[in-house]
Amino acid sequence: MSSKPFAPSVWQLAHGRELQLGAKALLMGILNVTPDSFSDGGEFDRPEAALAHARQMIAEGAGIIDVGGESTRPGAEPVSAREEQARIIPVIEALAGGGCIISVDTYREETARLAVRAGAHIVNDVHGLQREPGIAHVAAESGAGLAIMHTGRDREKLPDVIADQFLFLERSLEIARDAGIPDSHIVLDPGFGFAKDGEENLQLMARFGELHALGFALLVGTSRKRLIAHVAGGDREARDLGTAATSVILRMKGASIFRVHNVAMNRDALAFADAILERERAG
Repeated sequence: MSSKPFAPSVWQLAHGRELQLGAKALLMGILNVTPDSFSDGGEFDRPEAALAHARQMIAEGAGIIDVGGESTRPGAEPVSAREEQARIIPVIEALAGGGCIISVDTYREETARLAVRAGAHIVNDVHGLQREPGIAHVAAESGAGLAIMHTGRDREKLPDVIADQFLFLERSLEIARDAGIPDSHIVLDPGFGFAKDGEENLQLMARFGELHALGFALLVGTSRKRLIAHVAGGDREARDLGTAATSVILRMKGASIFRVHNVAMNRDALAFADAILERERAG
């Protein structure tokens, strides 16, 4: 079921940090400091609750905490940059004091700049540098790690899901390289659920191994999304179980980083996938 040989790499991040990718699945815990995110909006929008949840996810095995201040669900009301920053900067500053790896989930150049200054190590852009291309210069100047996500929003997609991935992500990589970002700072995210219907998501998962031709470690975020409900059911428990199943499938197909809500469940599922991969590599 594996789609490529084992190829570990090092992801270079801001503030002199780095992460080893490949040998073991890496968990990125989702911390939505928002009132309206699709799964957990309003649960962690107070700084104390956000910090407590971050510490819980770290204890459960999250290697990265991904902090976001604006919901990206379809139909969500946009917030101002000032409101986004007011929500996330105090949380990032508090987390930075504890030494964990922090990602900021934003497409805004100024929010990214302030977040890295506050202690974030990674910029996670769901618009793949193509909404505010200046965010690439923030990553270049700060040395931040960069997660570039594919999206089909606000544009006409190609009918073939993999061809559209290459069309969009190669443009994003051009922006990153023009800004001076080394490849060692970049991972790619195929953007499950972002302007993709149920069939497109399943096709993308089935053909996931083709994305390795881009030459970068791959981050995936299927957690509790509609694509899970499309197959496994709509309540939170069913979506968590379905998420863990997709994590295992995508790990066996070569994904390195898993952005999830339920860290403990995905940790346990991915431990089994890693055990199988280790034996495959050993022959």
